[in-house]
Amino acid sequence: MDLTEYIHQSFVDSAQTILEAAEPLAEPIALAAGHMVQALLNDGKILACGNGGSAADAHLFASTMINRFERERPGLAAISLTSATATLTSIANDYDFGLVFARQVAALGGPGDVLLAISTSGSSRNVLEAVRVAHEKEISVVALTGRDGGDLAEMLNEEDVLICVPAETTARIRETHLLAIHCLCDSIDNLLLGT
Repeated sequence: MDLTEYIHQSFVDSAQTILEAAEPLAEPIALAAGHMVQALLNDGKILACGNGGSAADAHLFASTMINRFERERPGLAAISLTSATATLTSIANDYDFGLVFARQVAALGGPGDVLLAISTSGSSRNVLEAVRVAHEKEISVVALTGRDGGDLAEMLNEEDVLICVPAETTARIRETHLLAIHCLCDSIDNLLLGT
């Protein structure tokens, strides 16, 4: 297979993964959007975290909430726990990298908020610690993950929502995560503003 064919196959694989994810993910995405809107209407906020590409996804989600998605609306309360470099590095230096999100959830989160926890493997220790603290603070969790959901899926309680991409390849999971985030943003706008 030459490089052009290889690239073409990546497009096909991505499209197939997204199509296969549509049915199992539509309901949990809608449920997650409902939880997020409820938090926002009750003067709560959405905290978002993840590592690497998932950190970029968390940042994208929060910035879209604060600014807008595709429709004009007031800004919505969301914080990316991945974007404060001084905070991340000070916690990692003074304590442990495994606590970089948990300490922020403890300081910034409160009952009725929502934590968007993103991990393609479901095994990122700092994301798991953030979920642990969220549960202690009565913060519900929307977990965006892949494969079998990993430890993250096992930590969730009945108030939480699992959005688990049925794929094994990190690239395909991340591509589907991006669409899921866009669906969340669009659904939140539809619930707040009408279709």
